[in-house]
Amino acid sequence: MMLWFRPATMSTLLLPLLLLLSIVFMLGQCMSREEKVKLRNQVVEMFDHAYSNYMDHAYPADELMPLTCRGRVRGLEPSRGDVDDALGKFSLTLIDTLDTLVLLNKTTEFEAAVRRVLRDVRLDNDIVVSVFETNIRVLGGLLGGHSMAVMLKDGGHHMQWYQDELLHMAKDLGLRLLPAFNTSSGLPFPRVNLKYGVRGPLSRTGTETDTCTACAGTIILEFAALSRFTGDPVFEVHARRALDFLWEKRQRNSNLVGTTINIHSGEWVRRDSGVGAGIDSYYEYLLKAYILLGDDLFLQRFNIHYASIMKYISQPPLLLDVHIHKPLLPARTWMDSLLAFFPGLQVLKGDIRPAIETHEMLYQVTKKHNFLPEAFTTDFRVHWAQHPLRPEFAESTYFLFKATRDPYYLEVGRTVLDNLNRFARVPCGFAAMKDVRTGSHEDRMDSFFLAEMFKYLFLLFAEEEDLPFNVEDYIFTTEAHLLPLSLSTSYLLNTVSHEELDDSNFDWTCPNTRLLFPDPAFPRNLRDPIRSAVDKKTILIPGMGGPPLRAQDFMANNPEHLELLRRMGVTLIHLKDGRVQLVQHAAQAVSAVAAEDGMRFMQEMMELSSQQQKEQLPPRAVQIVSHPFFGRVVLTAGPAQFGTDLSKSITGVRGFVTVAEPYSGCAELGNAAFVQGRIALMQRGQCMFAEKARHIMKAGAIGGIVIDDNEGSSSDTAPLFQMAGDGRNTDDVTLPLLFLFYKEGNILLEALKEYREVEVLLSDKARDREDAGPAIKQNREPEMESAEDKDSSSKSVESMMADWQEDLEAFQQMEKDEL
Repeated sequence: MMLWFRPATMSTLLLPLLLLLSIVFMLGQCMSREEKVKLRNQVVEMFDHAYSNYMDHAYPADELMPLTCRGRVRGLEPSRGDVDDALGKFSLTLIDTLDTLVLLNKTTEFEAAVRRVLRDVRLDNDIVVSVFETNIRVLGGLLGGHSMAVMLKDGGHHMQWYQDELLHMAKDLGLRLLPAFNTSSGLPFPRVNLKYGVRGPLSRTGTETDTCTACAGTIILEFAALSRFTGDPVFEVHARRALDFLWEKRQRNSNLVGTTINIHSGEWVRRDSGVGAGIDSYYEYLLKAYILLGDDLFLQRFNIHYASIMKYISQPPLLLDVHIHKPLLPARTWMDSLLAFFPGLQVLKGDIRPAIETHEMLYQVTKKHNFLPEAFTTDFRVHWAQHPLRPEFAESTYFLFKATRDPYYLEVGRTVLDNLNRFARVPCGFAAMKDVRTGSHEDRMDSFFLAEMFKYLFLLFAEEEDLPFNVEDYIFTTEAHLLPLSLSTSYLLNTVSHEELDDSNFDWTCPNTRLLFPDPAFPRNLRDPIRSAVDKKTILIPGMGGPPLRAQDFMANNPEHLELLRRMGVTLIHLKDGRVQLVQHAAQAVSAVAAEDGMRFMQEMMELSSQQQKEQLPPRAVQIVSHPFFGRVVLTAGPAQFGTDLSKSITGVRGFVTVAEPYSGCAELGNAAFVQGRIALMQRGQCMFAEKARHIMKAGAIGGIVIDDNEGSSSDTAPLFQMAGDGRNTDDVTLPLLFLFYKEGNILLEALKEYREVEVLLSDKARDREDAGPAIKQNREPEMESAEDKDSSSKSVESMMADWQEDLEAFQQMEKDEL
């Protein structure tokens, strides 16, 4: 095994970027070259589908809205809050995609894209943008594009006209971001006006006091690269100052940082600490700054943080937030999807075992829900149901494959590809998942999907000869932009003679994986118990002196559990109504550690109770499967407490819809002949839901949908609604009844108004469109669709989806508080 190292006494560069490349684990049959080529080509085809639809329907807008086939222009679409801070009217998706084009061997398209950027993009717009997002996506995109342009030009065949124009744009943007760093602490304001800076009379920003740790600590790679490309040190100086301040403000006992910090005082506003949203890329940039810039200080800081992460946060395979002042006390019992990058970072660190374990847990959660939910509980249930096509899991999959060469990770990549095509692909690109449980979509395709997802998937399946350059000569930023390692001040290679090497020189050496994994089956042995545990939802968190009692495992009639409660200072009180009450007195615990376990148990019990209440409202899906929708439109619906339980139905209930007369459904139906064998649409109000169900059942309906009468209501902004019975026995109701809020119901009514014959599927989750297709076609005579019909269909879909609100309340809160 070739072992690259950094002597502790030298300020030189660690090469290559991937520290572990030599072990090949033969676990079963390897994927054939032909199969890898097929999957690699599939990645390229999927990229083409996303990129061409952006260019055809959205450019020069910042992002594509894939459901309505148009560009998202800030100010012209309903505000999504802080999510829109990434948009600056600077053709975000195109800039973010520049170096992806080169990696995928699309040199001609890259050259055309660079010309478009130089011709069309303006950076002096009077618009307030996120410093963090603009840095990683736009500045990083320009620098990655510049790196690729220089590489191609040096090759002598392409970009011979290029004269550092992208670099000049990058410096212009860097200067526009610099006013945000004008604080006493050196931490940047979270937002800046591209034209007027901060705090100016026209800037409309500069009054903020808080920023997330990742927002302030994810600057160094782009700013240092800009300084070293241009020779102007001002950018790197400001980025280093911000990192120095964060390091000084770490909690000195735990060596952890909080999630949100006051940019003026340095006080921690949110003291929970993890490796996910709000902190993630701060840790990533400490290690990568060491790799890129050759400064041992960054590695020393990273190693200190990492030791604390592994001591307090990493509870393999879980990664749980803790309080920085009480690191033995978990801050929450759920995880967010952004932590999926961490196994990849552990690969770069050289810590493979926990990387394999956490990645496997994430993979099993992915297989349960098709995608990683935006947040999920420690027993792997959905906490926040959105999935905005994040690439972090694919990123870690790629790095683990590079480190182990285990073909298992190629199969993981295949799963990612299949799920994207089956559930997220739409005619105009790929749509983010609004709810992984129902399969409903958001009208959203973020730029990071093109910047990152397709890079990592292509690299996963590509052979070395498929790549236009050696990726190990570059480092990936957190947005997967490519910065050349040649920016370092010096290299280790060929600078140290063998005589100079002694044991102390190997302080920073990555582990030899042959010693870590003498048994080729070892990774599989790590994965198998995790796969089983996820299936059974029984992963326990190890604690001091043995695993503590978990809320989900507690049984009030178990003497051992009662004794554990007593040791934790928790008292169980039996109430007269049969319920039990738990009370904790920390002073009565047998030790401080037991008291903290008790506090965690009480918090878990409260969250478990809250989660169980939420689970009484499982979402259902109304999927429009007839022409021209063919399953692409999925509406989130609320269930009834009575009638057919769709979660126990394999096929769901499928039929054409008809509006009940009367529309309220509160009297015997006058159009029973039309309702028979169909799904009846009714309006909320005037009588009980069970009464509506009985009336349509009497008319021969096979299902019912109740549409809210509260104009403007939507599942985007309102909690899921569950229809209750009427206080009587409802066993006589044997059909399914679902509830749609006004906006979702209006989509269905508009479809019925335009097409008259609209077929839907009522189910617990949207079905695969490929599976639904043949059944649909059997109900239709073969016919040719005219261009006029296609235009009409496209227009109708656009009109129905135009006012769809993309963001659920919880996701907006996550973006605001943690990103």
